[in-house]
Amino acid sequence: MIRAEFSDLLDKLANEAINFYGDRLVTLAVFGSAGRGTPGPDSDVDMLLVADPLPSGRMKRVQEFAAIEGRLEGDLQGLKTRGIDTYIAPVLKTPGEVALGSPLFLDMIDDARILYDRDGFFRGYLQGLKGKLERLGARKVQYRGAWYWDLKPDFKKGEVIDL
Repeated sequence: MIRAEFSDLLDKLANEAINFYGDRLVTLAVFGSAGRGTPGPDSDVDMLLVADPLPSGRMKRVQEFAAIEGRLEGDLQGLKTRGIDTYIAPVLKTPGEVALGSPLFLDMIDDARILYDRDGFFRGYLQGLKGKLERLGARKVQYRGAWYWDLKPDFKKGEVIDL
């Protein structure tokens, strides 16, 4: 049931983002438990929205995105009455900022659910990042119920790891 409720919310989120950002929207992807399809009753919706252009500065971007959150407020309240206390946690970037990279994208290689991706922009970025990790021999290491990346298991002092 929770999975279906989140799926409906993600469909509405994608529609609102497409309608609001229009031709500016490049990518909309969710990650974390929502991306893996394993949300719980208190999971947030971690999402990456890539648009061009975006306002300068985090606060201006968040203020702009608030219009979408406002349109979803009724849906979020409805979920709350059914025992699902969720919220949207947006990461807002331009294509140029995506190209600069982020440790966040490492986690998205395996668990991102891409809801919208104009011209395969973000899929291509993730495929390129995955290729770089494979060339480095990078691997995910499980440790006490969590995991971390060992980017270069045969790392030698003085080497530079370029992602």
